[in-house]
This record gives sequence, C-alpha cells and structure tokens, in this order.
Amino acid sequence: MRSIGRTIIIGLLTAAPLVITWLIVRFLFQVLSGFGEPWIRGVSRGLRATNPGIADLLLNDTLQSVAAVLIVLAFLYLLGWAAGRVLGQRLISLFEKAIGAIPFVESIYRATKRFLAISGPSGEGGRRVVLIDFPSRDMKAIGIVTRTLRDATTGEELAAVYVPTAPNPTNGYIEIVPIAKLTFTDWTFDQAMSFVVTGGSNAPEDIHYSQSAEPVATQPAEDPPR
Repeated sequence: MRSIGRTIIIGLLTAAPLVITWLIVRFLFQVLSGFGEPWIRGVSRGLRATNPGIADLLLNDTLQSVAAVLIVLAFLYLLGWAAGRVLGQRLISLFEKAIGAIPFVESIYRATKRFLAISGPSGEGGRRVVLIDFPSRDMKAIGIVTRTLRDATTGEELAAVYVPTAPNPTNGYIEIVPIAKLTFTDWTFDQAMSFVVTGGSNAPEDIHYSQSAEPVATQPAEDPPR
C-alpha cells in the first residue's frame, strides 16, 4: 500500500505542472476568444444576406473561437506596430491619461507596465539577475538589476535592484546596492521569476553564491514597481 501511495503521489506531482499549464493556456484562449467573438458574430450577420453558407460556417463554435483568437492576435500586432509610430504613441498617451483619472485602476496599470518593462527583452549586458545581502548580511535574495547609478559624493558605482517577493513577483522592494557588493549569477530572467513564483522549488541546480564583482551595463528602465 505504501508503494502504491508513493507511486500515486509521484504521478500527481508529475501531472500537476501539466494540468496547471493547460489551465493557463485554456484561460488565455478563452479570454482571447471572448474579445474576438463579437467581431465574428458581426461579420456573420453582415454576410447573412449575400453568403448564408459562409455566415453559418462562421457561427461554428470551434471555428468561431479560432477565428476570434486570430483577430485578437492581429489586433495586438497592429497595436504593437502603432506603438512604434508617433501617432500610436500619442493615442497611447491619451489612453494612459484617461486611465490616470481612475485611482485604483491607474495603480494596477502602472505596476503592471513597470514590471513588464523590467522583464522585457534587453540587449547583451542589459539587466542582470544578482544576489544581494537582504534582509541581512547572512542571507541573500534574488534581485534584478534595472539600472546603474553613481554616488554624487564618492563617485561609487551603484545599482538599482528590484527584489521580487514570492509568490507574486510584481510585489517587491527596490534596493540601491554598491555594485561591488553584488553577487552575479548566470540565471536568466525567466529562471529567476520561476524560482520566485514556485517558492524556490523550480531553479537550476547551480548558482554563484559567493560574491564576485563584475561590471554591469544596463539600460535605464522605467520606474520599477514598489
């Protein structure tokens, strides 16, 4: 019975990540479908008079969901393209001003945007995953270097380090740490976030725990979340 119980537990632990991943993917698919389905229904009604066969085909549940997701993805692509243009940036700025008029929604929007700015792609030598002495010298915490600073008095190089907290990495601390006191790791941002979200259970086997100073070349980031 103990052997059977252990085998069942192993099976459960094996299946759990797959089930959770599937639930997340299904949730995202349902969200995208929900945004796109009204557009599909509108097109179907417009085609009803001239092409009833195509209109009926568009009302098929499976095809409707897939088409809805494709429409939303196309919209997101156009939004990303417009964000790189002057007109798109102005429209986004107007939208952000409207969001700013709603205090609670504005705080959520800003925190999410700042966190995504930290996690976004950067060039080689950009943001780095490091360890810092936190909350004491005898303990270390995972941090993300978001930018470098310089002490106006001594000229010492400093780093702004965002320290995410488990299990929600969008909550965390901002620490200003001398670069000489950072412990650099070879972890990627994804590995660091996976480590935080899973409470340390999902991580590479090795980490550079001993302090080793290295130069940091980072791009200035938008104000990280508090």
